[in-house]
Amino acid sequence: RGRKLRRDQLMSLTTYEVDDRGVALIQLDRANALNAINVQMLVEMLEHIAVARSDENVRALVFSSTDYMAFSAGADIKEELDEEGGIQRMQLFADLYDAIVQFPKPTLTACHGYTVGGGAEIAICSDIRIGGSNLQMRFPGAALGVPVGPARLVSLCGLSAAKYLLLSSNVIKCDEAFRLNLVNQISPGAATENATLELAARIAAYEPESVANIKRMLHRWDDIEGRSADEGRGQVEAQRSGKGLH
Repeated sequence: RGRKLRRDQLMSLTTYEVDDRGVALIQLDRANALNAINVQMLVEMLEHIAVARSDENVRALVFSSTDYMAFSAGADIKEELDEEGGIQRMQLFADLYDAIVQFPKPTLTACHGYTVGGGAEIAICSDIRIGGSNLQMRFPGAALGVPVGPARLVSLCGLSAAKYLLLSSNVIKCDEAFRLNLVNQISPGAATENATLELAARIAAYEPESVANIKRMLHRWDDIEGRSADEGRGQVEAQRSGKGLH
């Protein structure tokens, strides 16, 4: 692929690169922890998204991971943070979700393996999701006491399915995720990232302003950006009141 940026070759927990087709790829790179998302990863992803947003050569953005057995197991609940640190982490999650939802170019996620909690939220913030045959998706907000998910899930799968997913915290496998419209295509697990990149490249080949205009129209009519921002404020307030991640 093309140019690749890492803050520190030894310490960075994500990667960012852009190929010659205009497809930017952000990979989570913490396979030994199932790509559980800590504060460092949140900061890095936000930086990558800002770079991709400002780069006129980027025409589509893909989220994936370096290990197809897990896109992400969600927030790193083992990360040691004090009360203020926990609030700051939740704000970073809210900022990340908003940054993806508000990204003006097409966004896609390779949903392979464990796609849980914050990982599942990244996926449903994206415009398009490719599901790996090994997908295990879960929205554990009710189990963890975090009010996150409704703003984006209702648009994707309807009120009834959103209630089922959020209130039960059940694990959803690939076929059911496809039936519920949580993923748009299915791919063999190990090929999920490539399938996502190929679809992103096809979209990137279209006239970029036309694509961006269609996305703006859809978002304006659905008000997904407003609902996502409102939910983010709620999840931060819940953390501040002691009802969030611990």
